Amino acid sequence: MVEKSASTFKHVAVLASASNAQAIALCEEVVSFLQGLGLAAGSGLLQGQATQNQLQEWGTDLVIALGGDGTMLRAGHVCAPLGIPLIGINHGNFGFLIELGPDEWQQTLPRLVSGEFSTEKRMLLQVELWRGDKVVGTWQALNEAMVGRGRVVRPVHLNASLDGHPLTTYVSDGVIISTPTGSTAYALAAGGPILPPTLRNILLLPVAPHLSVDRALVLAEGASITVELARGDEAVLSVDGQPPEAMELGDRVAVRASEHSLRFLRFREASYFYQRLLSLMENNPSTGAAA
Repeated sequence: MVEKSASTFKHVAVLASASNAQAIALCEEVVSFLQGLGLAAGSGLLQGQATQNQLQEWGTDLVIALGGDGTMLRAGHVCAPLGIPLIGINHGNFGFLIELGPDEWQQTLPRLVSGEFSTEKRMLLQVELWRGDKVVGTWQALNEAMVGRGRVVRPVHLNASLDGHPLTTYVSDGVIISTPTGSTAYALAAGGPILPPTLRNILLLPVAPHLSVDRALVLAEGASITVELARGDEAVLSVDGQPPEAMELGDRVAVRASEHSLRFLRFREASYFYQRLLSLMENNPSTGAAA
């Protein structure tokens, strides 16, 4: 049962990706609808730090993102450090992370005023790329970090350590370090387990391992994982599907639980996650089999 919460939203930001013209147009319609409910609202584009600055200037305390799961990931990167809850309206292909369908938002958003919603906290990962004794990049991951081969179709050798102690060497296309939220993303495609999204565990699993460990490991929230590139050409680090970062031999990717969490605003029961998951697996919308 969805419990009532005190609705104290002072400003709602409706955001879309700059590349989705239809979602941008819908932003204004959603803003007008929210204003009709008596809520202060404005629209904008997802542009990283610039968007965070805008949200702080507005005093935003709720973000509604329009698009697919890629948009939700970008919105999550913006919202989590600011502690702003997030809800999605599907205007893309996939919707593991999205609460409302394109035909549901008008009948559901009035519940923001009545307080008929709950919040769900998801963990993030802190991801660092080390080269020697210097950090050359830092990211927050809602889904996963993946260390693996680039264009060369040849396994890479990755030395994995857990809490500073050697764990194993993966000979594989790559290694995924995932949150429970990410267990239904790349990790699922790689044969990993499906974890309840509100768990606070870290999932470690190889991609196409060759004569090496082929099982996924579910680690504690406090675990610290380091993956070193021991052998491989044109290997890369990719975080939440963002443009890959080129790696050099000896580079290390350090991953641990982030100090930030992302709060999703929910109108449905927790069991809806599994209903939605099985529906998507049976009718994969990215193949054009379902709307």
